[in-house]
Amino acid sequence: FQKSLSETFGADKYSRARKEVLTYMFSRPMQVALYFCTGVLDNETLFHHYALNVPFYTHFTSPIRRYADIVVHRLLSASLGARSPIKMEKEAIQKQADHCNDRKMASKRVQELSADLFFSIFVRVRP
Repeated sequence: FQKSLSETFGADKYSRARKEVLTYMFSRPMQVALYFCTGVLDNETLFHHYALNVPFYTHFTSPIRRYADIVVHRLLSASLGARSPIKMEKEAIQKQADHCNDRKMASKRVQELSADLFFSIFVRVRP
């Protein structure tokens, strides 16, 4: 598969862009991760990470990147006793998670549409 893709990318000035778009398009069908507050969900199987095969999973990056990561850092820090608990009800945390999910989905959709546009142009100009 990788060899076939490498041949498709070509060696012209657009090969890197084609590689990025096609790689993105192949990974698109994967399930999108969602933010949620564990306190509002009763079904603990939703906390499972399929690819890593771990029963409880949380994800975050540097807290300077996204608001959701700041919330996760603060919640984890409080759960470990390194800071005082967040003074937010679980419903308010879930509302913030829903908002972050909405913004992430909108951003992803714009990214997908951009990749689709680039791909259609690529197909049109390709002999």
